[in-house]
Amino acid sequence: MGAEAVRPSLVADRQATTARRDELAHQLRDILDAASDVATDDEHDPEGATIAYERARTAALIKQADDHLADIEHALARLAAGTYGTCERCGRQIADERLAARPVVRTCIECAQSTL
Repeated sequence: MGAEAVRPSLVADRQATTARRDELAHQLRDILDAASDVATDDEHDPEGATIAYERARTAALIKQADDHLADIEHALARLAAGTYGTCERCGRQIADERLAARPVVRTCIECAQSTL
């Protein structure tokens, strides 16, 4: 599979991830608005833990989406530079199977395993 063949997949992933991130941001606003509408004390209110949990979970999912968007942008920049598919650590080619499974990957499997 050629490097340019992955561009449509990356662009579609960016669009889907952006939509998911926007929906999560909307959910977070709803959670914060709902929490401000009632006098809750997360520490003592039996529903407080749920509100705190939902707020933290949604914020973590937003960060995960932001991180993935950054990975997509990095992969698209590497495509433009002609370095997509090359390991950023050792400079060897990343296996097509690895790129097919995770198009935003930056390292070959050997380098990924050595950092564990």
